[in-house]
Amino acid sequence: MDFKDTIKQVAERVAKLKDNLQTEEATKNALIMPFIQALGYDVFNPFEVMPEYTCDIGTKKGEKIDYAILKDNEPVILIECKHWAEKLNSHDNQLLRYYHVSCARFGVLTNGIEYRFYTDLEEPNKMDGKPFLVLNMLDLRDNQIEEVKQFHKSYFDVESIVNAASELKFMKGLKDIILAEMEAPSETLVRLFTKQVYSGVVTAKILEQFTDLTKRSFSQVISDIITDRFKNALNKETEKQTDEIPHVEIQSPTLAEEECKIITTEEEKEGYFIVRAMLRKYVDINRVAQRDTQSYFGILLDDNNRKPICRLYFNGGKKYIATFDENKKETKNLIESLDDLYKFEEPLASIIKFYDN
Repeated sequence: MDFKDTIKQVAERVAKLKDNLQTEEATKNALIMPFIQALGYDVFNPFEVMPEYTCDIGTKKGEKIDYAILKDNEPVILIECKHWAEKLNSHDNQLLRYYHVSCARFGVLTNGIEYRFYTDLEEPNKMDGKPFLVLNMLDLRDNQIEEVKQFHKSYFDVESIVNAASELKFMKGLKDIILAEMEAPSETLVRLFTKQVYSGVVTAKILEQFTDLTKRSFSQVISDIITDRFKNALNKETEKQTDEIPHVEIQSPTLAEEECKIITTEEEKEGYFIVRAMLRKYVDINRVAQRDTQSYFGILLDDNNRKPICRLYFNGGKKYIATFDENKKETKNLIESLDDLYKFEEPLASIIKFYDN
């Protein structure tokens, strides 16, 4: 089993057990120790993993951090643990104090669900105020798993991780800026873009107009990228299924005639891709299925007619998206363009959560 699969197994364990863990000690035993083991360390070998490692802080003697991962009898990673339900924002100062008096280059603050990785990029021997990497076990990302893999005993190299940490820190900063600009474009960015597409004088009114256009353009670009990726994936899957499925003659002419009347349009496909993209953070998108009919394009959970997520009515002069409440009551909502589908993320996520509960 490779590292990614091992981490995903630990993540499944976290989701399954967390609600039954009442104490910090239970969190450490059930969630955090398996994670340390997944990194290749023997949690029962004090020469590799030392629990309650002593970090004397000034006049305070006997101060202990939950775990220290050792190499050549020296700590290389300090791990401070909290109960899984605790927020970590108020506890980084505690890890910082331990880090300051230790020779370890890396500190980890965790509640068993979220792992925050720190080092000393800004000032030697002083832990940075912000982590260079954050891993959420309930929302795993493949690129983050690859970064965490560097902490595995088999690959651990201080200089390599520090170099990667520096890149991650700058990338995180850039991503934060990009996200902020997408949410609320700054005047500087709007002016930069406006001058490249508008030849007139950029007045306050023009600037206001282009601020809205810039924000909408960001959304459209992301939508187009997601749609293209889903289209490519769907086309590949369709080609694969076509190659694998032998030709079968249709036994029922009546059914064939009915199916021939159903035409799935490009707009319906794009709407389906947008809905899948919106829901990927709430459910495995492989569970979000499509089923076209003559009167509407249906999007279902688990390809189950009893679990409608929404319906797209795109065949008439006006476009509608129909959402459902817990009583399966359908509500049609008029939309002007496919971008308007993003406004309905909340009711779509709510009905999925209802079905899964």
